[in-house]
Amino acid sequence: MPKIGLRRAIGRDVPLILSFIRELAEYGRLSHEVVATEELLLASLFGERPTAEVVIGDYRDEPAGFALFFHNFSTFLGRPGIYLEDLYVTPDLRGKGVGRAMLVYLAKLAKERGCGRLEWSVLDWNEPAIKLYKSIGATPMDDWTVFRVTGEWRTRDKNCSTCAALTTRYTSVWVKGGTEEDSGGRKEADLLGQALQQHARLGAGEEGPRVHHPPHR
Repeated sequence: MPKIGLRRAIGRDVPLILSFIRELAEYGRLSHEVVATEELLLASLFGERPTAEVVIGDYRDEPAGFALFFHNFSTFLGRPGIYLEDLYVTPDLRGKGVGRAMLVYLAKLAKERGCGRLEWSVLDWNEPAIKLYKSIGATPMDDWTVFRVTGEWRTRDKNCSTCAALTTRYTSVWVKGGTEEDSGGRKEADLLGQALQQHARLGAGEEGPRVHHPPHR
């Protein structure tokens, strides 16, 4: 009997998926950011319009971890891809091949679905994961930087020219030189971000978006 088993998650797996998410967040020192609930996951993963898929990895019939993924798209390739949002194996079952098995499964699935690539992100300090990824031939994209905006853009006028101007300038500064090496550009970007948030609060009476410069993973 095989020691490792993979299966597609179903609705009743939601409590297990959430427990894995919380374990992953704790491992990544990001527990304070987890706001997911069973209700949200049930709607997002198994509702009328599922936005992601989950594979559960078992070891000797015991749940060992999960992989959550969804489709993205490459304009250069003209084909969809698979983005692996999370891959997690519980600590006491690591080193058994479960993580590798899930990656191999997703690579095969990407090929079956005609995808151009399978990609994911990893925290810089997570050396065990990086070692695993390199061992299967994955290539780090060192020349790319991840940008993220969280929250909602809220103003009284959705066509607000001030918001448009601030956003355009903010994006321009970061794309052209808002890096640690360019302290002037970084400082200007920070000030523009603060101005945009203040304008959103004044315009709508609510807090504007939180802009994160580094990726979480």
